[in-house]
Amino acid sequence: MPWQQGRVDRDITPDLRGALPIAKGEHFAAITEPKQVAELLRAMDSYQGSFALVCALKLAPLVFVRPGELRAAEWQHFDLEAKEWRYFVSKTDTQHIVPLSTQAVKILEELRALTGHGRFVFASERTPRGDRCMSENTLNAALKRLGYGKDVMTAHGFRAMARTILDEVLGFRVDFIEHQLAHAVKDPNGRAYNRTAHLPERHKMMQHWADYLDILKAGATVVPFKKNA
Repeated sequence: MPWQQGRVDRDITPDLRGALPIAKGEHFAAITEPKQVAELLRAMDSYQGSFALVCALKLAPLVFVRPGELRAAEWQHFDLEAKEWRYFVSKTDTQHIVPLSTQAVKILEELRALTGHGRFVFASERTPRGDRCMSENTLNAALKRLGYGKDVMTAHGFRAMARTILDEVLGFRVDFIEHQLAHAVKDPNGRAYNRTAHLPERHKMMQHWADYLDILKAGATVVPFKKNA
């Protein structure tokens, strides 16, 4: 008999339909209102922590990459003269290019004096030789100490912050933003764009974004860009 041999005589999977809950993507809290962003940036500037962690906090909104990719950033992938960071995205195993604003380059140049002798930009303080990167929860823990719990703002939330404001406030093309988020972007024929697509425009966008954050942090009033209907 089939049941005696560990086999069944029909497909039982339809009987299991609905038995297990559908997995839902994790929600990452993010601040997207410019006024609240300004308050967050000023709070991060006042953070009393290690120099490397302060640099990571300041760099996170400027590059808005995935937190795991930021904390595991390696010096060998940076070209500060060209103002670019090139690395493979862990989620898709494809190369990604992050144009670096002058503000981001300044942070990295200052940090290089501390961790530039090792592999990782944000080396773990527990490994003097710099052979391990910052731990997974470090950035979120720093945000929590600043009063921003995981229900308000997360390290991953800098991506949603940039995505929302670059589009709705600053009026940049959505495909430029999606490229910069390392999301899959296809041309009108359904083909994936090359990683270098719109790179000069993305350089300009990232510098504009950094300048905008500086203006917000300084407390200036910024007039939103109005898109054409």
